[in-house]
Amino acid sequence: MDLVESFLRAALGLGLDAKEIGVAQMALRAAVAYAVTLVFVRLAKKRFMGHATAFDVILGIMLGATVSRAITGNAPFGPALAAGAALIAMHWLFSLLSYRSHAFGNLVKGRPRTLIRDGAPDRDAMRRAHITEHDLDEDLRAEGADSPRVVKEARLERSGKVSVVKRGEPKVVEVRVEEGVQVVRVEVG
Repeated sequence: MDLVESFLRAALGLGLDAKEIGVAQMALRAAVAYAVTLVFVRLAKKRFMGHATAFDVILGIMLGATVSRAITGNAPFGPALAAGAALIAMHWLFSLLSYRSHAFGNLVKGRPRTLIRDGAPDRDAMRRAHITEHDLDEDLRAEGADSPRVVKEARLERSGKVSVVKRGEPKVVEVRVEEGVQVVRVEVG
C-alpha cells in the first residue's frame, strides 16, 4: 500500500505547491479528474447537461470550478474531487426531493410561466419574466410561429426555453346540395 501511495504522490504531484507541479503531473491530474468527473456526471443523470435549468447550470459551474482546482493544484487533489462528489450527491438528493415534492421542485427549479394563451400575449407574465416583445417574437420564430396569433399556448419553461403549441389549422368542409346550387365552404375551428 505504501508503494501505491508513493507512486500516486509522485505521479500526481500530491503534496506539492501549485507552482511545483510539473507538466506530466498536471496532465495526469487532468486525465484522472476527467475520468472521475465523467463518473460523477453519469451518476447525476443524463438531464444534468441536457435541457438545463438554473439548478443544473449551477452544478455544472461549481463542479467545473472545484475539479479545475484539483487539476491546477490550487486545492488538495483528493479533497477537491471529494467536494465534486458532494456536489453531485446534493444535486441527486435535490432531484429526488423535487421528484417527490412539487413544492420543493418549484422552489429549486422554478415554475413554467404561460406567455401566450389563445393568441394573446400575457404582458404581466412577460414583464415578470423580463421578456420583451422582441424576445418573444424571436423565440416564436425559432419554433416556427410567425406571430402570437397562430399560437394556442407559449410557455417559458424552467430551462428558460420557450415552448410553443400552435393553434390547429381550421377544417374546411365543402357542402354540395344539388346541381345548380351554390357550394358552401364552412371553416370549423
